[in-house]
Amino acid sequence: MTEKKNSFLKGALILTVAGFVVKLLGAVYRIPLALMIKDEGMGLYQMAYPIYVTLLSISTAGLPTAISKMVAEDVAIGRYKNAYRIFRVAVAVLASVGIILTLGLIAGAEILSTRILGNPKAIYPIISIAPAIFFVSIMSSFRGFFQGLQDMTPSAVSQVAEQLGRVVAVFVLATWLLPRGVEYAAAGAAFGPVVGALSGLGILLVVYVNRKNEILANMHKDASKTLENPLRIIYRLFAFAIPITLGGLIIPVMNLADAAIVNRRLQFAGFTVKRATELYGQLTGMAAPLINLPAIVTIALSASLVPAISEAMALKNMSLAALRAETGIRISIIFGLPAAAGMFVLATPISVLLYRNPDAGIPLAVLSWGVIFLSLNQTTTGILQGVGKTLIPVRNLMIGAFAKVAINYALTGIAFINIKGAALGTVAGYMISSLLNFGAVIRHTGLVMDINHMIIRPVMATILMGIAVFFTHGELVNLGIGRNMATLAAVACGAAIYVIFLIIIGGLRRDDLEMLPGGRRIIAVLNKFGAFRR
Repeated sequence: MTEKKNSFLKGALILTVAGFVVKLLGAVYRIPLALMIKDEGMGLYQMAYPIYVTLLSISTAGLPTAISKMVAEDVAIGRYKNAYRIFRVAVAVLASVGIILTLGLIAGAEILSTRILGNPKAIYPIISIAPAIFFVSIMSSFRGFFQGLQDMTPSAVSQVAEQLGRVVAVFVLATWLLPRGVEYAAAGAAFGPVVGALSGLGILLVVYVNRKNEILANMHKDASKTLENPLRIIYRLFAFAIPITLGGLIIPVMNLADAAIVNRRLQFAGFTVKRATELYGQLTGMAAPLINLPAIVTIALSASLVPAISEAMALKNMSLAALRAETGIRISIIFGLPAAAGMFVLATPISVLLYRNPDAGIPLAVLSWGVIFLSLNQTTTGILQGVGKTLIPVRNLMIGAFAKVAINYALTGIAFINIKGAALGTVAGYMISSLLNFGAVIRHTGLVMDINHMIIRPVMATILMGIAVFFTHGELVNLGIGRNMATLAAVACGAAIYVIFLIIIGGLRRDDLEMLPGGRRIIAVLNKFGAFRR
């Protein structure tokens, strides 16, 4: 198929940028929407949206990753015809599943709204959002195909187009339908994902049509006489995707268990129902979303690693697989360490800046260290999926999740620990899962750890950054600069110091920068200061 011009790190960077844009748009648009359609409208919208997300998870979870892995394997050994067949079969499968779930949701909208949700008005947003399942399902097959070619740009652009289409449609339709009633305005907002899906799918179709001749040319070069049976392809797709889907369900299920355990244990420790709920809200509604922000990088890195590792395995090049695994893990540590340290040092100022609630800094300070292990867990999961060991990360995540619940139960009921116990449980759960994954990566890729470059140097840079951030924030506050401005300045200062010191001590190598877009220009500038002359 298309010539692979970008390394998997470039692909990860492209997906990361797209992820930040999508997250930002997703977070911002809900505020004016809530002001427009008020509490009842948002309630109706939120009744339909979780149903849509759940059914979408059933129809697409794991399948794009499976497509990218299978396509990457065939392209690596020149089986272009079979790679294209995998894509066509995947489109047919996902379209079929998508249309069945869409029609099923429309047919069951009345029962869901009246008997389950207890609000007949919810039928309008449920029906409105249902077609998005079909279009997103088809879009997922195209994204998996392009990711299998290790070209992440189409997926990234389609993600941004999808979110832009969604946001524009939400406001246009909600505004247009609001005079007819809040339930119609909520339905208009719920149709936003449909427009977004069509926008993203449209981008992918344009890219696909433009590259169709290139795809056909590569197929003509393929002298393969036999192609895989479609039923065999379907079996392989689901055999790979189902464990990923199950893995994706573990944490949500355990979080539901947490919702019951943490509140009850806090009450057991002597807190009132109201205060226990407030503490739980600080942990899950304020601190937890922040540790997921740096994970945008490692989610993108994981998506890029799956086809990259799959290609190396298909070529039976274990040294290449080990090199890519080592690079992926090192990059996740390089990003995870400063994010964790920065959130720890500035836990209270960040909570004041974002939530005007200094108390949220207490669980954030503990939970911040989970960033390191969450990042490592996501990266190692992508590597293990790339080598075809999809059940290992599911098993390890389950072990970590059970450990998390046990620690939460034991520590949260102790009065002086309280909500910090639940935060510690989350950190411990991710730590156990990620370390088990790391051991599996070593076994299955032959990875040899370079402790100096992988851990020691990033830790040194992180310590220096943490000290700088602490004193910078304190001095700026003492100088009379507002606390929020001091927090933002300290974050910027810390990021700059970390990158500079990391390059100076050799924690970020020339090879790493060369793999990034514009990397050679960055190296040329740094060489003027003697950064790589050693």
